[in-house]
Amino acid sequence: MVYLLDQGTKHLVVSTMTIGEDTPILGGIIHLHFVKNPGAAFSLATGQTWIFSIAAVAVVVAVIVLIRRIQSLRWALMLGMLLGGTCGNLTDRLFREPGFGVGHVVDFIYLPWILPAIFNIADTFIVSSMGLLLLLSLLGIGLDGKRAGKTSGARVSDPAPAAGPVDSASVDSASVGESSVDESTETRP
Repeated sequence: MVYLLDQGTKHLVVSTMTIGEDTPILGGIIHLHFVKNPGAAFSLATGQTWIFSIAAVAVVVAVIVLIRRIQSLRWALMLGMLLGGTCGNLTDRLFREPGFGVGHVVDFIYLPWILPAIFNIADTFIVSSMGLLLLLSLLGIGLDGKRAGKTSGARVSDPAPAAGPVDSASVDSASVGESSVDESTETRP
């Protein structure tokens, strides 16, 4: 869904706007400003497009591997947003000019009152997924949807239960703290 929304909006922008065209909408709160970005966010590393292509492929592979372990709707949502956004920008890098792996990403959303950057739908979902990842991590929610340390109802700091019932008749002197070692020669830390 994210991928289709991203690619659909980019197709609409490319087919109806010229590069550099700026169209304010919603009273100027949002501008549609068509640019082709050869770099990363904020047009950083413009000569290193191929690095972002390789990194995007690595992210896609990692997400596909993780998806098989997901048992949580929240994690599935986060990874779906990340996968859709990454695939959207990767498609641009692979298939747009100037060539395979070094294509420029279509950016068109501009919020002049808050951000100096021009971005796209894929970027929005990638950033949102990172926010959700941070939230899930801070809350300690694992891939199974459970909070860390809450799997069996015991707190992490609780001591481990005894191995079995203790028969008071079988308790010897060593198990209750008495020692056969001469304490006067024992070295203590």
